[in-house]
Amino acid sequence: MALKQHLDDKVRFDQQVDNCRSDVMPFIEQTKPIGKGINVMEMGCGEGGVMLPFAERGCYCVGVDLDEIRTDLAKEFLKDEIAAGKIAILYQNVYDQDFLDKYKGFFDIIILKDVIEHIPNQEAFIPYLKTFLKEGGQIFFGFPPWYMPFGGHQQIARHKLGMMPYYHILPKPVYKGVLKMIGEDKGIIDELMNVYDTRITIERFERIVKKSGLKVLHKQHYLFNPIYRYKFGVKPRKQFGLISAIPFFRNFLTTCVYYTVG
Repeated sequence: MALKQHLDDKVRFDQQVDNCRSDVMPFIEQTKPIGKGINVMEMGCGEGGVMLPFAERGCYCVGVDLDEIRTDLAKEFLKDEIAAGKIAILYQNVYDQDFLDKYKGFFDIIILKDVIEHIPNQEAFIPYLKTFLKEGGQIFFGFPPWYMPFGGHQQIARHKLGMMPYYHILPKPVYKGVLKMIGEDKGIIDELMNVYDTRITIERFERIVKKSGLKVLHKQHYLFNPIYRYKFGVKPRKQFGLISAIPFFRNFLTTCVYYTVG
């Protein structure tokens, strides 16, 4: 059974806003001031809730997404901010030449919140992001490591058995077969298979960042993802330092990681 935020767009938007105010923005502020004159881009902005707290601080925000239904929702939820020239919402591919021409070297902060694990060819995409940064700009990444209990995003499944932890790490044909066996919707199966193909671990992410010529400026691993306060009523909890220091194993017990790189 899907969680309420997967069924109610406004609930999802409100949770995005609160998560940004409570967790994302304070994390970014440890390495980058936020305020008037700062340009912010959120890639994979969805309903746009993450951008609202930045706009409230005086930032100019651009949200871009390939899901037109969700960008339409963002335009509705943020209509006042858009009308005031504080936020722009774009249904566009960031690889488009006109997007590159307009925003090359434009942003102080780029945000990818629960997005990088959905993007193919991350080895090419992450260094491409540097194209849009100003000198001294930073990129925020927040994502669930693939091997964590729900790293396959199976919480979006409609059937309660489809929400089981860890079974997403089975071989792809077996995983897909289980979803079919329990009668999961084809659209959900296709989405889960896409996540399977674009999965990312802590170690591979850090290797890509280093190879891209970027440096990790700040990081935090979480035992309990900050968004679990909405999903399961569980307070955020940082990962134990010992577990966070053990490569590979840490992926199984770390439900979320935050990074700023630049």
